[in-house]
Amino acid sequence: MCGIFGILRFDGAAPDLAQAEGMSSAVARRGPDDRGEWSEGPVLLGHRRLSIIDLSQQGHQPMAESGGRYHIVFNGTIYNYPELREELIALGRRFRSHSDTEVIVNAWAEWGAECVDRLHGMFAFAIWDREAQTLHLVRDRMGIKPLYYSHDGRRFLFASNPQALLSTGDCDTRLDAQSLHPLFTLHAVVPAPGTLLRGVRKCPPAHVITVTPQGELTMQRYWNLVARRPAEPRSDAEWRDAIHQALLQAVKKRLAIADVPVGVLLSGGLDSSLLVALLAEAGVDRVRTFSIGFEDQPEEKGSEFEFSDQVVAMYDTDHRKYLIPNDEVLQRLPEAVAQMAEPMFGQDAVAFYLLSERVAEEVKVVQSGQGADEVFAGYFWYPRMNAAIGTPLERFAPWYFDRDHPEYLQMMQAPWQVPDVTSDLVRRELETEHADTFMDAVLRFDVTTLVVDDPVKRVDNMTMAWGLEARVPFLDQQLVELAAQCPPELKLRHNGKGILKEIARGRIPDAVIDRPKGYFPMPALKYVRGAFYEWMADILTSQACRERGLYARSYVDRLLAEPEQHFTRLNGSKLWHCALLEYWLQTHI
Repeated sequence: MCGIFGILRFDGAAPDLAQAEGMSSAVARRGPDDRGEWSEGPVLLGHRRLSIIDLSQQGHQPMAESGGRYHIVFNGTIYNYPELREELIALGRRFRSHSDTEVIVNAWAEWGAECVDRLHGMFAFAIWDREAQTLHLVRDRMGIKPLYYSHDGRRFLFASNPQALLSTGDCDTRLDAQSLHPLFTLHAVVPAPGTLLRGVRKCPPAHVITVTPQGELTMQRYWNLVARRPAEPRSDAEWRDAIHQALLQAVKKRLAIADVPVGVLLSGGLDSSLLVALLAEAGVDRVRTFSIGFEDQPEEKGSEFEFSDQVVAMYDTDHRKYLIPNDEVLQRLPEAVAQMAEPMFGQDAVAFYLLSERVAEEVKVVQSGQGADEVFAGYFWYPRMNAAIGTPLERFAPWYFDRDHPEYLQMMQAPWQVPDVTSDLVRRELETEHADTFMDAVLRFDVTTLVVDDPVKRVDNMTMAWGLEARVPFLDQQLVELAAQCPPELKLRHNGKGILKEIARGRIPDAVIDRPKGYFPMPALKYVRGAFYEWMADILTSQACRERGLYARSYVDRLLAEPEQHFTRLNGSKLWHCALLEYWLQTHI
């Protein structure tokens, strides 16, 4: 796992080395083990390395393929790279390292852009074609690895985070009113290629972007998730066995492809607990596990230790448990926000940041349970949507949207009021031809769009802030493709994630399986009071906030007057949403 960046000029000038230095610094925390740049003519490629595979200097980037035509910078892990390497050697390709990076660049030299169809893993990479003077950017199918860019006609910039682009001083940092609407409606999701800033875009998952010497940009999708029943029907038992085997293989792949120890972020929920069980099934002795908890509030417990402890006891894991006091949470909040590529409303972003700091002292790679709820229908709103009547949008919005459009208009001042663009987006996604039923379409939308810019982005940002690689088996391409074909009713059983619960039965404690669905708890950011309230109030009444002119003051005053009364349908604090965005803007812009 790494940080990547680059500059391509179209005006005949060479890349600015001072800008490259700033970009490198902005992605440095993602790769603390090595640094490299390569420049020729109009292009510069840069890399910060977190050494996971082939720890030697042979894995140094930027890297060229054996013929010297193509140069690459790469962030991610390719789980089938050993097989691809053998295939390429048989075709005459020569290798100097045992890294997956060299496999990608040689695969591109051998098969062109079609090589991405062969790559199984999480990846974001850029390849420079010296002969055609063309730059190619590629992002993995699930959008696990980030890839941002800026294009102003004079030059093209790309990087693993927007902060690297902003460090050049050349990006348009004006806010995009069209992106504010989904940000506040879909709990901080701004679907690619959009971002909150006009001058910053992001490569959509499962896409290849090509930039020509003249600055022309084309974007092509290379993969689509199909949520339709297979031609050959399967029994419930056959589905259960198939998904168990696919998940077991996903866990094994993410264990085997590493030259360093691998741990598990154990929350105490079904998903991470099942990962521990599957690692044990794969033959791992004393899995290394890590849990974090926070102070309780009267309304909600701040940890799930009572459940994670049972898994630890059942499998005798090598466990670390951390309890974080509220005063440390508030003290460290600015650090966590500084590491957010984009604003993140999920309160567990701060939890992951604090946990990752401690875990990175022990291991470089962890497996995490993100994606299971979206792939296997684990959230409480799915059954409610399924039982609702009306159009797809009418069944979706009342259970999911953080704010309906009329409330959005009340919240924003006139210059930022836009039509209901989020409803238009959701309507298009739910009317897809790639899904058999309404619930198939909902889960497909969640997996391909919503999960990318919510939990997956949070985990990537917060773990990589400490040079920690997070692997997400539940978003394995082959598992996701199989699960998308599985009938939704098998997922909705047992109050959600039914098929996973059936696989887990006997493998993890019943108390973990049968408990109500939990979320990474951080009550202090949900029930806002005391020092946390004062912090948010200071932000929202600051001169910078007033001059920015985003929020209607009457709306902000209402939230501040009743800080514990205004929650979204997904139980998020609306006061926290408003304060977090404003603080992110004050930190980064």
